[in-house]
Amino acid sequence: MSKSLFLIFDEPSDRYPRKDEHGVGTHHRCDDIRYWIPRQPTLFGFTFLLTASVSLSAFAADHEGAKPYHRHSQANAHLSRHVAPPPVAKGIPLKDETIQVSASRFRSHGSEAMVTRRVMDQFVSGTSPLKILSATTPGVTFASDDAFGLDTAANTLYIRGFNQSQIAGTLDGIPMGDQGFLQYNGLGVDQAAIQDNIVAMSVSQGGGAVDIPSAQNLGGAIQFHTSDPDDRMGGRVSQMFGSNNAVRTFVRLDSGKLNSSGTKFFVSMARTDNDKWKGYGSQLEQQVNAKLEQPVGNAGKITAVFDWSSFRQFNYLNMSMNMFQTFGTSLDYLYPNYEVAYNAAQGIYPPAYQALGNASDEANATYLDGAQTQENALMGLIGDFHLTSHLSSKTILYSQLSNGDYEATQPFPSPNGAPFAQVDGKPTMRRVGFTQSLTYETGRNTAKTGIWYENNSFSFPNYLYEQPLLGEGPPRNPFGPFNNAFAKELDDQFNSNTFQYYLQDTYEIRRDLHVGAGFRSVIQTTYGGAKQNDPDLTGETALPDGSLTASNAFLPHFSINYRINPHSELYLDVAENMRAYTYNPWFLGNGGAWSVGNQQQFLENKNKIRPERTWNYVIGYRYGSQIIDITADIYHVDYYNRLLNTETGSPLQPISTFVNAGREEVNGGDASVTIRPFSGWEILNSVSYADAEYRSGINYEGTYVSLKGKSQVAYPRIIYKSNASYTYRKFRVNFNATYTGRRPLSYVNDVYVPSYWLVGLSSSYDFGHIGFAQHVQVSFGITNLFNSAYISGLGISGFPVSGDYPTLFVGAPRQYFGTLSAQF
Repeated sequence: MSKSLFLIFDEPSDRYPRKDEHGVGTHHRCDDIRYWIPRQPTLFGFTFLLTASVSLSAFAADHEGAKPYHRHSQANAHLSRHVAPPPVAKGIPLKDETIQVSASRFRSHGSEAMVTRRVMDQFVSGTSPLKILSATTPGVTFASDDAFGLDTAANTLYIRGFNQSQIAGTLDGIPMGDQGFLQYNGLGVDQAAIQDNIVAMSVSQGGGAVDIPSAQNLGGAIQFHTSDPDDRMGGRVSQMFGSNNAVRTFVRLDSGKLNSSGTKFFVSMARTDNDKWKGYGSQLEQQVNAKLEQPVGNAGKITAVFDWSSFRQFNYLNMSMNMFQTFGTSLDYLYPNYEVAYNAAQGIYPPAYQALGNASDEANATYLDGAQTQENALMGLIGDFHLTSHLSSKTILYSQLSNGDYEATQPFPSPNGAPFAQVDGKPTMRRVGFTQSLTYETGRNTAKTGIWYENNSFSFPNYLYEQPLLGEGPPRNPFGPFNNAFAKELDDQFNSNTFQYYLQDTYEIRRDLHVGAGFRSVIQTTYGGAKQNDPDLTGETALPDGSLTASNAFLPHFSINYRINPHSELYLDVAENMRAYTYNPWFLGNGGAWSVGNQQQFLENKNKIRPERTWNYVIGYRYGSQIIDITADIYHVDYYNRLLNTETGSPLQPISTFVNAGREEVNGGDASVTIRPFSGWEILNSVSYADAEYRSGINYEGTYVSLKGKSQVAYPRIIYKSNASYTYRKFRVNFNATYTGRRPLSYVNDVYVPSYWLVGLSSSYDFGHIGFAQHVQVSFGITNLFNSAYISGLGISGFPVSGDYPTLFVGAPRQYFGTLSAQF
């Protein structure tokens, strides 16, 4: 174990071996809190001391006569005090435009775009916040294979060329880590916050603020804000029904203020269940959110949050362009058709599949099944305090426990002679951390400084289970029980420690001109790799294992905001960022440094690769009035040490290389116009252009491949969005349309995913008070209104250097949803 001072917890080891339920090898159950208490006393003592320090700070502030507490939006607290809010549109009540969390007012400002609850309510109940961001925010694109956008395997998010693994994310200030599939060091917003509890989302389309805790951020940040408990006792319920037997229930209960000190809390739950729109199976998501708020006199408050989720999903089959063009949208896993899958595993394909014309696609198109379950618990303790009349403090303590099963039937022969076996990966993750920030306001200066520390433990063992011979029983259930494993392919274990420090100052040159400057220092060290390997199954005598450190002591950030008049502002944002190394398991395509073929390749790369870095430059203009809103900006990104995974083989058994592709440049711009021509009408149109090109090349299979001038994979040059809404008294209707340009599938751009239009329509009517219920509302929505057949998410298995590859998902067809909701 490293002797670095900030390494508090053990790296992966066999110090505390425990026989697992499979009877094969050892496996640490990171999700079992009873297991960690006796083995990590430092963790619980550390948390206790930090909690005590929060309480003592509050006590000291309360007795020092601190000023009354007023919380500003964390993202722009230094600016929100000085800049006048934009005018309120005619025909839209102020209460709908102003979403309150304590005293904060969420609104777009500078390089930060804000989406409020009023906008979110225009979409189908339970729609992913990321899908809503994509439909309403220039430069953001999101795609998935289900109407809600909740399928973690298919979800693909990009902001100006940066994917969900390359941007920062926070939920009420808690860092969310890498947002990609198989989240090894974080949690997606769909698995943390119930959509109905989110009151606002902000997207930083520059470099992202230096105070945002992230080791992944290369070009922007998304911050999600959930509502505080209501002051009055009450609740909210909604019930949705829709296509493919979709059922969604949401219930929230607010305690109201319980005593004179202002104690209040809420508890909420959501359950979403629907059949897949093709193939066999269903997708079930269950969530619980709870928040307790305790004011501490006039000094501030302490907030405790608890988020739990359980996902149980039959996956959709990932496809190649050839498979999509041959079968259209209908192709999926064969389960429960065991006979066809059994014969296909022996190379005997039905005539329809032989039309694919190559053995690779024939094999990929005839997999039996794929499924996943995941359970997560995220806990946080937040302390906001004014220590003096000029000095305020914010402390966040958090922890997360996650575990799951990722199942697929793969071509490993079973001991009984069956041509394949059920393979189940059992990831577990345990992360703990804290952030501490201080803000000092005096005269024209607002200075902020703070630290962030996180320890993350992640493991992923892979077990094999025997499938029956044909005619001797049904196939194994994709969701288990997983017992009597006949082999353990491998066991990847990782432990990482991350530390960040930041310092920034915002200076008010004049009331209409603000200049901000700051920097952050980041270091992340990751130990780990394959702690167990079966060469007969992996084909390698030694899998990647070792440590990597990504660090940068000075990542600067500079910004200017000039308020020309009450309606207009100019802004400039310049930042340098760095991304730490990804540590997904060995067999996962697009998995990072530890996913290369063997230990020798890992050691060779260790001496060659460097952490990815970017310089982001944004200059923009924003205008707001009662009639029209205009935003326009241009941006440039210089990308250094561009790290790429290239893939061959099959998605379930990929052959990955991990190379430094050198430089990439991105030049682009966004323009958005919102007009309100008549009372109740609001029409938005936006267009985004991005020219993202590689500037160097890569060594691939002993040959240099030039990528100079080739467009970045998976990201379109053109995105167009239109959104029209009309409100008349208690009736509302919304129409939204998005055009996504074609996207390169291969690095040399010889295969493209075609462009597509996606259109949605929704309406609602508020009946007001009925009995004891308030705001009784009926809503109806249609997704994919024109039933487009299109490729949605892509990249689950990485990207090929050239040609086609089964890494694509098909978007959902037209579907209908109706919701009844009420408050009381």
